[in-house]
Amino acid sequence: MLIVGKMAPTSLTARFQQSVTPASLRAYLAEFISTFFYVFAVVGSAMASSECLIWVCMSGKLLPDAAADPSSLVIVAIANAFALSSAVYIAANASGGHVNPAVTFGMAVGGHINVPTALFYWISQLLASVMASIFLKVTTVGQHVPTYTIAEEMTGFGASLLEGVMTFGLVYTVYAAGDPRRSSLGAIGPLAIGLMAGANVLAAGPFSGGSMNPACAFGPAVIAGKFKNQAVYWVGPLIGASVAGLLYDNVVFPTQAPDSVRRGVSEDVGV
Repeated sequence: MLIVGKMAPTSLTARFQQSVTPASLRAYLAEFISTFFYVFAVVGSAMASSECLIWVCMSGKLLPDAAADPSSLVIVAIANAFALSSAVYIAANASGGHVNPAVTFGMAVGGHINVPTALFYWISQLLASVMASIFLKVTTVGQHVPTYTIAEEMTGFGASLLEGVMTFGLVYTVYAAGDPRRSSLGAIGPLAIGLMAGANVLAAGPFSGGSMNPACAFGPAVIAGKFKNQAVYWVGPLIGASVAGLLYDNVVFPTQAPDSVRRGVSEDVGV
């Protein structure tokens, strides 16, 4: 995954023109394709698992069947990890492999992409999620498409905070894995991103669903017509992504740090 350097200030017109170049259009298509298959895998795995623990759609109870069938949670976590690793990898060279409006938002806040480009990324990602959900609905002969929801025992604030912390970890990993100032990680970068997502699902899936991705929550909600607590999957992840990007770029591994300092730190931690 590639994170380019911060962009120089330009006029709004110039930024918009940069957002409609052939390379940019290819990036939007890459985001659409990768996000489509990511949402298809995540939502499809939840539909395939017998208890559908991630969304707990029927009862809304906290971990109602985890003791009886914890394999359902593991299935969705593995699908999340594999799908995200693959989606990031296939789109990395064309678009940076965001596959997530929260990642795109974090990059825009950090100055790595301009606002018009970020909006086009969002459109591609949200449209892909809706199309993947429609595809699952049609091909499974009208089977229920599960939506993200929070456990009955949790508040919206608590769930949003949980989603924010998980997204912080995910986006921080994205920054670290794609930082051109570090040694090239190749395919290990997308794998690290996927593993972080899978671990977060295992940790918090039964509580908030473990979305970390507004697009992944948006598509199924549109098809099901259920938008209750949808703000949880936007507010928390967007704030968490912004904090992760700003912290990485300005505190932990600042852009202005001398090459010798960065090299010394890398050697100390064995990167």
